[in-house]
Amino acid sequence: MSTPHIVIIGAGFAALTAVRTLRKRDAQVCITLVAPQAELVYYPSLIWMPAGLRQRRDLHIDLTGFLAEQRVTFHAGRVTGLADGGRTVLTDTGTLSNDALLIASGGRFLKSLPGIEHALTICEGTTAAETIRDRLAGLAGGTIALGFGSNPKEPGAMRGGPMFELLFGIDTLLRQQGRRDRFKLVFFNPAKEPGKRLGEKAVAGLLREMKKRDIDTRLGHKLTGFDTDRVKTEGGDFGADLTLFMPGMTGPAWADAAGLPLSAGGFFQADAHCQVAGADKVYVAGDAGSYPGPDWLPKQAHMADLQARAAAENLLGALAGQPPVARFKPELVCIVDTLDRGILVYRDEKRALILPPMRLLHWAKRFFEWYYLHAYRKHGAA
Repeated sequence: MSTPHIVIIGAGFAALTAVRTLRKRDAQVCITLVAPQAELVYYPSLIWMPAGLRQRRDLHIDLTGFLAEQRVTFHAGRVTGLADGGRTVLTDTGTLSNDALLIASGGRFLKSLPGIEHALTICEGTTAAETIRDRLAGLAGGTIALGFGSNPKEPGAMRGGPMFELLFGIDTLLRQQGRRDRFKLVFFNPAKEPGKRLGEKAVAGLLREMKKRDIDTRLGHKLTGFDTDRVKTEGGDFGADLTLFMPGMTGPAWADAAGLPLSAGGFFQADAHCQVAGADKVYVAGDAGSYPGPDWLPKQAHMADLQARAAAENLLGALAGQPPVARFKPELVCIVDTLDRGILVYRDEKRALILPPMRLLHWAKRFFEWYYLHAYRKHGAA
């Protein structure tokens, strides 16, 4: 009997956690990882780039050594679709057959608002973060507008945490530079209670922090678009010399060509075991999927890791002819960093809490970055 072949699409948090979980539980299974490059970009620390606390080289981690140590074959290519119910992965550099598939490619941002090209999105990567850094440094004063949106067909598909961090981080940076008085910071959001998925106490705490820092808010009005120098909403437009915006999310660009069930918002529809609905031995973890659970279920790295562990265990069970049993825990853990302090936000199905800004939490976030990346950096390049 031949050794089963597992293909993993992606090279982010979910994909790499799946690799480690699979290899820990099965030393013999064949694993192929598909991604454009064999590198991990550590997105949570992009918020430190505008202040110069991190550079591009700090956040792009070469994975060739890690993949070699884990005995994972790397296929360099961009996925264009699936065939045969997921048994064949189509890429721009060839096709791959598999006995089981894990989709961990992440999602993408919706770019439908008119004038969206005039706004910068930090979570698009280090180039975007560098552009924000340079634009911010080049401003002598003016209005900086920051906000985030959601997917109207799947309201939970949003990533607001980094925008709170960027907002507070820019405020701290300008104060450290002695030029905060030359700038007006405006936080905008179509919801009256932005970040409600973090919990009622968290929303109140974040809004209090904005008021304390003299940050204006424009809340509760649907966004209609952007221009070079303004943000447009149904409640009126306002000027902006720099607009930073995180759009809502949807599934990967090739999802429609996968032939698998999709949610209303364009994500791969999964069950509580991370199995794609109606698909044999096809699982999904991280931002590419839509999962059952509370309406606050986050799209963040921690959640992707939890989903990847469950998906990997169930995938190995499926190859052995066993029904899925592993489930992920719905849990939100976030340190909203302010550049010199951190605000801890935690939520699960039983409780929600927020801790006020503390220097210790800023350093805890920096330590976690080192700890998380050490597992990949220690291998070096192959």
